[in-house]
Amino acid sequence: QFQLVESGGRLVQAGGSLRLSCVASGRAFNTYSMGWFRQAPGKELFFVGTISWTGANIYYANSVKGRFTISRDNAKSTVYLQMNTLKPEDTAVYYCAANKAPYGFGGDASDFGSWGQGTQVSVSS
Repeated sequence: QFQLVESGGRLVQAGGSLRLSCVASGRAFNTYSMGWFRQAPGKELFFVGTISWTGANIYYANSVKGRFTISRDNAKSTVYLQMNTLKPEDTAVYYCAANKAPYGFGGDASDFGSWGQGTQVSVSS
Protein backbone atom coordinates (compact mmCIF):
# COMPACT_ATOMS: atom_id res chain seq x y z
CA GLN A 1 0.00 0.00 0.00
CA PHE A 2 2.36 2.73 1.23
CA GLN A 3 5.92 3.00 2.40
CA LEU A 4 6.04 5.55 5.20
CA VAL A 5 9.15 7.25 6.53
CA GLU A 6 9.00 9.40 9.65
CA SER A 7 11.57 11.98 10.65
CA GLY A 8 12.04 14.81 13.10
CA GLY A 9 12.29 13.01 16.40
CA ARG A 10 14.99 14.06 18.84
CA LEU A 11 15.70 14.97 22.44
CA VAL A 12 13.98 18.15 23.57
CA GLN A 13 13.41 19.89 26.90
CA ALA A 14 10.02 20.00 28.53
CA GLY A 15 7.98 22.90 27.20
CA GLY A 16 9.69 22.72 23.84
CA SER A 17 8.32 21.96 20.39
CA LEU A 18 8.97 19.47 17.63
CA ARG A 19 7.52 18.84 14.22
CA LEU A 20 7.49 15.30 12.92
CA SER A 21 7.12 14.54 9.24
CA CYS A 22 5.97 11.40 7.51
CA VAL A 23 6.56 11.01 3.78
CA ALA A 24 4.50 8.43 1.94
CA SER A 25 5.40 6.68 -1.26
CA GLY A 26 2.51 5.04 -3.03
CA ARG A 27 -0.48 5.88 -5.10
CA ALA A 28 -3.49 7.99 -4.26
CA PHE A 29 -2.15 9.42 -1.00
CA ASN A 30 -4.87 12.06 -1.21
CA THR A 31 -7.59 9.44 -0.73
CA TYR A 32 -6.26 7.95 2.51
CA SER A 33 -6.65 9.21 6.02
CA MET A 34 -3.46 9.18 8.06
CA GLY A 35 -2.81 8.65 11.72
CA TRP A 36 -0.17 9.17 14.34
CA PHE A 37 0.46 6.74 17.17
CA ARG A 38 3.10 6.48 19.85
CA GLN A 39 4.52 3.80 22.06
CA ALA A 40 6.41 4.44 25.27
CA PRO A 41 8.74 1.80 26.72
CA GLY A 42 6.76 -0.97 28.35
CA LYS A 43 3.44 0.52 27.32
CA GLU A 44 0.86 -0.24 24.67
CA LEU A 45 0.49 1.57 21.38
CA PHE A 46 -1.36 4.85 21.93
CA PHE A 47 -3.49 6.69 19.38
CA VAL A 48 -2.41 10.32 19.04
CA GLY A 49 -4.64 11.56 16.24
CA THR A 50 -5.86 11.14 12.71
CA ILE A 51 -6.52 13.37 9.72
CA SER A 52 -8.89 12.70 6.85
CA TRP A 53 -7.75 12.51 3.22
CA THR A 54 -8.60 16.18 2.52
CA GLY A 55 -7.50 17.39 5.94
CA ALA A 56 -11.00 18.65 6.68
CA ASN A 57 -11.50 16.31 9.63
CA ILE A 58 -8.96 15.84 12.39
CA TYR A 59 -9.40 13.96 15.65
CA TYR A 60 -7.03 13.98 18.62
CA ALA A 61 -6.61 12.01 21.80
CA ASN A 62 -7.67 14.09 24.80
CA SER A 63 -4.21 14.05 26.31
CA VAL A 64 -2.68 15.88 23.32
CA LYS A 65 -5.60 18.08 22.29
CA GLY A 66 -4.59 21.73 22.27
CA ARG A 67 -0.87 20.90 22.21
CA PHE A 68 -0.51 18.77 19.08
CA THR A 69 -1.60 19.62 15.54
CA ILE A 70 -1.83 17.24 12.61
CA SER A 71 -1.71 18.56 9.07
CA ARG A 72 -0.98 17.21 5.62
CA ASP A 73 0.29 18.36 2.27
CA ASN A 74 -1.11 16.06 -0.39
CA ALA A 75 1.07 17.60 -3.09
CA LYS A 76 4.09 16.37 -1.12
CA SER A 77 2.48 13.13 0.11
CA THR A 78 3.45 14.21 3.60
CA VAL A 79 1.67 14.33 6.93
CA TYR A 80 2.94 16.35 9.88
CA LEU A 81 2.64 16.26 13.63
CA GLN A 82 3.39 19.58 15.29
CA MET A 83 3.96 19.06 19.00
CA ASN A 84 4.05 22.03 21.36
CA THR A 85 4.41 22.33 25.12
CA LEU A 86 6.00 18.91 25.25
CA LYS A 87 5.97 16.97 28.51
CA PRO A 88 8.19 14.12 29.72
CA GLU A 89 5.20 11.80 29.39
CA ASP A 90 5.20 12.49 25.63
CA THR A 91 8.44 10.51 25.39
CA ALA A 92 7.84 7.63 22.99
CA VAL A 93 8.49 6.25 19.55
CA TYR A 94 6.08 7.98 17.20
CA TYR A 95 4.63 6.16 14.22
CA CYS A 96 2.62 7.38 11.29
CA ALA A 97 0.16 5.07 9.61
CA ALA A 98 -2.10 5.02 6.57
CA ASN A 99 -5.69 3.81 6.72
CA LYS A 100 -6.35 0.40 5.22
CA ALA A 101 -8.78 1.69 2.62
CA PRO A 102 -9.37 4.87 0.65
CA TYR A 103 -11.87 7.23 2.26
CA GLY A 104 -11.76 5.26 5.49
CA PHE A 105 -11.57 7.14 8.78
CA GLY A 106 -10.98 5.69 12.20
CA GLY A 107 -8.88 5.88 15.34
CA ASP A 108 -8.08 2.29 16.12
CA ALA A 109 -4.77 0.72 15.17
CA SER A 110 -6.66 -1.99 13.31
CA ASP A 111 -8.00 0.68 10.92
CA PHE A 112 -4.50 1.26 9.57
CA GLY A 113 -2.69 -0.95 7.10
CA SER A 114 0.69 0.69 6.49
CA TRP A 115 3.10 1.81 9.19
CA GLY A 116 6.35 3.68 9.30
CA GLN A 117 9.42 2.56 11.18
CA GLY A 118 8.96 5.15 13.91
CA THR A 119 10.95 8.11 15.17
CA GLN A 120 12.08 8.58 18.76
CA VAL A 121 10.92 11.61 20.70
CA SER A 122 12.49 12.13 24.11
CA VAL A 123 11.41 14.94 26.42
CA SER A 124 13.64 15.77 29.36
CA SER A 125 12.34 17.40 32.52
